[in-house]
Amino acid sequence: MLSKDYIATNLCLIISGAKVFHFGVLNSLMHMLWTRAVGGKLETRIRYSKEVVYNTFPFPIDVTFAQEDGIVKAALHIIEEREKHTEKTLAELYDPDKMPDGLREAHHQNDLAVERCYRSKPFTSDEERLEHLFKLYEQMIEEEKNRGTLFEAESIPVKKAGKKKA
Repeated sequence: MLSKDYIATNLCLIISGAKVFHFGVLNSLMHMLWTRAVGGKLETRIRYSKEVVYNTFPFPIDVTFAQEDGIVKAALHIIEEREKHTEKTLAELYDPDKMPDGLREAHHQNDLAVERCYRSKPFTSDEERLEHLFKLYEQMIEEEKNRGTLFEAESIPVKKAGKKKA
């Protein structure tokens, strides 16, 4: 999260006006599973796309203030835990074998806070999480069809080439 004094290059994806809440959602297991399921890969690395991943991520729109507050608190805890290890790179911090316990727990709490936006009953597996996400995605698509906005394209008049007069 950067101030307005920074300029992102075309190699970055940004969310203008993003809040700590967005950081929490995007760093959640639910979002990471969605990214791995629908996003592409370059070699073994994830390819993140705003069109394919971000814009299609089925996140509930009826999040309560308490749920949003829970995600914000969990996300701030992730940031606090990262700041305790400023000598390490993100790759070092997120090495599964060397990840600091506090950071691992902060992410776990963030995951729980995000998952509570979907349902009160905890998920038991990643497969169950993905199944739930794809059902919500199907509902999103159906709602778009019913509104007539799915794949709606603006009609742009095409000029026909005519014969030039000499």
